[in-house]
Amino acid sequence: MSLSHHHIRTTVDTYLARHPHEREQLSVLPDALDRPGEDIASRSTFTGHVTCGAIVVDHLGRILHVLHLASGKVLVPGGHTEPTDDSLAAAALRELHEETGIPARAVTPWPGYETVPLDIDIHDTDAHPGKGEPAHQHFDLRFLFRLRTTEVSVVLQEEEVGGIEWRPVDRVTSPTLREKLLKLPLQVEPETANASALIYNDRGEYLLHLRDYFPGQIWEPGMWSLLGGGREPQDATLEHTVRRELAEEAGLDLASLSPFGTEYASHDDGTTVPIAIYAGRWNGDPRELHLTEGVMLAWFAPDDLHRLRIADTTSDLIRRHAAGHPPMRSGPEAEPEEQRLAPPHGTVPNIIGVHLYLERPDGTVLLGLRHPDSAFAPSTWHVLAGHCEQENATDCLIREAMEEAGLHIERQDVQLVHVVHHIDKPRNPPRMGLFFRARTWSGEPVLREPDKCTQWKFWDPAALPDDLVPYTRQAIEKIQNDELYSETGWPA
Repeated sequence: MSLSHHHIRTTVDTYLARHPHEREQLSVLPDALDRPGEDIASRSTFTGHVTCGAIVVDHLGRILHVLHLASGKVLVPGGHTEPTDDSLAAAALRELHEETGIPARAVTPWPGYETVPLDIDIHDTDAHPGKGEPAHQHFDLRFLFRLRTTEVSVVLQEEEVGGIEWRPVDRVTSPTLREKLLKLPLQVEPETANASALIYNDRGEYLLHLRDYFPGQIWEPGMWSLLGGGREPQDATLEHTVRRELAEEAGLDLASLSPFGTEYASHDDGTTVPIAIYAGRWNGDPRELHLTEGVMLAWFAPDDLHRLRIADTTSDLIRRHAAGHPPMRSGPEAEPEEQRLAPPHGTVPNIIGVHLYLERPDGTVLLGLRHPDSAFAPSTWHVLAGHCEQENATDCLIREAMEEAGLHIERQDVQLVHVVHHIDKPRNPPRMGLFFRARTWSGEPVLREPDKCTQWKFWDPAALPDDLVPYTRQAIEKIQNDELYSETGWPA
């Protein structure tokens, strides 16, 4: 599934807000986003499509360049987006790893540029008749990273890259990129990256967190703020950071998060820290969440923010988001604000997860061993699974099977075989797990997301591993008995 136009547009709009003088020269990019029926995240859209680059700065302030064999040019690492990319910045990190062998964990986003490119360049690309590609344009979004270590092992992608070179800023090949880099203090060590979640509901309210009042010990003590925290070594991206923080601070798991912008938090000593903001919709009751830090969580409308002790940057961020995301109407006719009905007390959305029950002719079932750093069930066996995004459950299953294991499944071969309604803890969000059988499929399971799953293996249902997710074990047993529905985790 390609990166959404909403994500690309948000990223481009944030960039142009920082560089309004570039709006005219980059006008072809917003125009391309407005063309109906065209996916500019796809490399097969030859009216123009998106590419992503990784600007990597070492401890001496030098910039990583690679020799691209196809063009014969020395450029920063980068290339086309893929359906498996979670974000534009993630696409840049994937290209960096593929071309140079440098993993995502070896770099950290430059503060203030976690979700926004340092530079956008539009350039013409020559035709490649052998690949069936006519001449077209690349919309190149370049993200800025700093190398975490002074030593890094490089493994070149031999079919595409002829070598690497660390160049001083004044020898960076792209003029627009060189101009921006010259304005940055590249030899000053940046601060640790942070990420927060801007959570809103259908009524146009925003979820805020009242922080503990411990002056000198925490940031913004006693103030209303967003949930979030600092990036840790196991976080491959800042989206992983914010998802981990949501799970740890409030037991909250959102189906979808999109990069929105950057906020700056201030400490008592006057220092500031840049925070990458990810926006996501949730319609639950915060009183039902298990809060592990701070005092409380509550919904607030943007018009009520002036009554709170809240940072101006946070307030401005919410109002900017609200301006582009009006409350959702409850019917086809627009109703006055005061007539809209809130959900009944205690009503919360249920998270929908899809699960692949893949059974070979010999009766063995596919399970994957989750990564030790996984926020959910680390070092535990589980079926291939994922959360529904803005898609139906069947499409989600087909997408997850390809993204996680390289398996190709057709819609007509998908059959619902079990539904488990489960909850991990009494105050955690309830979940509806849909288990689908694939009658036939093509491909053998491969590790396409090694940061999530470290091993695929087929197991005998009569001899399942001890360290298996409990509701998965229950679902497999029910499927073996042809039982369609079960429940687990709910208080008696």
